[in-house]
Amino acid sequence: MMQTEVIKNLESWTDFIKEVNSDPRFANPTIATPEAYENKIIRAVDDPEKLVLGILEDGVQQGLFVFSVLKDDRYMEMLAGFSRSGEAYEVMAEYLQECFPGFEADFVFNPANDLLTDLLKRKGAELDPEQQFMKLTGNPPAVDTEGIELLSESRKEQYFALHNKDMYWTGERIAEESEFYRVFIAVEDQRVVGYIDVTWPKNPNYVWDILVAEECRGKGWGRKLLAKAIEMNESGGMELDVNTDNVPAIRLYESMGFTKTEGRNTVSAFWNIPEA
Repeated sequence: MMQTEVIKNLESWTDFIKEVNSDPRFANPTIATPEAYENKIIRAVDDPEKLVLGILEDGVQQGLFVFSVLKDDRYMEMLAGFSRSGEAYEVMAEYLQECFPGFEADFVFNPANDLLTDLLKRKGAELDPEQQFMKLTGNPPAVDTEGIELLSESRKEQYFALHNKDMYWTGERIAEESEFYRVFIAVEDQRVVGYIDVTWPKNPNYVWDILVAEECRGKGWGRKLLAKAIEMNESGGMELDVNTDNVPAIRLYESMGFTKTEGRNTVSAFWNIPEA
């Protein structure tokens, strides 16, 4: 019978993590760099807003899952999951249902991980299309960025109204975390018609979201927004994810100096954990 255990020391789990993460089917794209592994895994055991859940069967390690947990917001996100056991994934889900009923849970994971995909589908989770990971590796062309400005207090209400609502990081939350996010907006005839949310001053910066109002697409606003974000990028590095079937967006990013990175694609799922 499998048992769960909140892990406070990862020393005995190191070999298990390496073994699972070396399997292309179950590797975690979100911890592909040493920095990401340090921030999301090693430091998690000492962070009160993180949960490191171990799953064992007769003392044998079967799964390790790391979650960020925001109790006040009733929200959690799986930062990494290590398991090749379908039963371990089931036990993980049962633990979440028992301990976090009513929470919203996001999962970002390897598209090849069919065990987690099948589990989330059975739980009624919403799965997004596969995301292509891209990284800024070249010099972008010169782009006229007239009409692009840093988000100001006077433009916030328009930005909030336009912002994608189908995510945890809404415009309101992004604006509240100004020490971690920088927002550029596109303004046409005194109206906000687009925006780009970028993490900063982390290295590399990450394009969290970019959107142009439907009626204003085809005018080059997306290129202008991206160019301004790159121009003001203090860390020198920039990364993003884009739907693998969004060919026009991929072509735009490639034209601005981004290249695809193999082995870093992800799929996201949203699960509204049912109340007990």
